[in-house]
Amino acid sequence: MSFNVKKRGKLTYYYHGESPVLSALVTEELGDGDLKIYFAGLTGGYSAKGVLERDDLVSMEPDEEIPLVFKSWEKWLQDAGICESLKQIDLIEVHAFGCQPKSPNPLVDPLGYAAEQKRLREAYSRAYSGFFKEYLPDNGVPCRFTVHLTDVPDTAASYEFYSTGMYQKALQ
Repeated sequence: MSFNVKKRGKLTYYYHGESPVLSALVTEELGDGDLKIYFAGLTGGYSAKGVLERDDLVSMEPDEEIPLVFKSWEKWLQDAGICESLKQIDLIEVHAFGCQPKSPNPLVDPLGYAAEQKRLREAYSRAYSGFFKEYLPDNGVPCRFTVHLTDVPDTAASYEFYSTGMYQKALQ
């Protein structure tokens, strides 16, 4: 899906629709062709299903969801014509909002709920570090990583991410 593009000074906004709430990407020109890139938050649940035009919905499975977030950002970079691969971007910081388990009910099964929280946290850590190790082995890892346990509007998601990265033309 192609983006609507609005350029204003050193900033370029990439968004969908006539009255967007958020831009999917915002780039900031830094000189010499370098771009600082701000990636909008999304999930590996309904968000990735829409961005990647998937038939299946992933729910509460960080091992599957987290790579879908990164693949969605990669697709946005391609759709915007910035670059072909997330491997060309150095992610500076990542912020993640971890969702509370959807089940079991903590009032009915407090031990089961605690076990599900533990499972999600372990899966999240494994999936995140695994993505960097396997897909971006030549890139550095972000210096800031924040996890806030909360809930997000995507009722299928276990996490929502947003990030800042840099496209360095000299490295291409």
